[in-house]
Amino acid sequence: MSSDATCSSEYCNQGWAEVLTHMSPYGYANFGVAFGLGLSIVGAAWGIWLTGSSLVGAAVKAPRIRSKNLISVIFCEATAIYGVIMAIILTNKIKEPESAGYFLEEGWDYNGYYYAGYGMFSAGLSVGLTNIASGVSVGIAGSSCAIADAQDASLFVKILIVEIFASALGIFGIIVGIIQSNACTFPTFALQ
Repeated sequence: MSSDATCSSEYCNQGWAEVLTHMSPYGYANFGVAFGLGLSIVGAAWGIWLTGSSLVGAAVKAPRIRSKNLISVIFCEATAIYGVIMAIILTNKIKEPESAGYFLEEGWDYNGYYYAGYGMFSAGLSVGLTNIASGVSVGIAGSSCAIADAQDASLFVKILIVEIFASALGIFGIIVGIIQSNACTFPTFALQ
């Protein structure tokens, strides 16, 4: 990567370093929203798949577990809701400049501009990756809960506590994402 800000090729696509360093902060911010929402939904789907397959299989032996073990599916779905909440928060922070044009005005706060884009990208990615981990861990705990409940009904509440702690990972992720995105404000006008 060269030290100056110009591109090595006509379309700034000489390599990944050149593509990523010449991408708009709005692109990074929108990718943060997309990753936060998309990865959260993947985590929820993965957890529901893990829980649901074990729930259906264990319900063959003990049909009584079908309704009360749906709480595991609800916990998995909560990870997707965390992603939706973070996407709404990040989308409301994206502001376009007051002056429309291809180039920004003289005296523009480029540091704040890029800081907002990178910060929103990292906030979305943090929430998305945390919710994948949360969804998978809730799915595994829900799967264990369904199988154990089919064997012994007294184990349901004990394993449900573990499932609640696994679901707390998603809450921690959204808290970290909100903290990361607090200082991310796109400048809308040039500095004086």
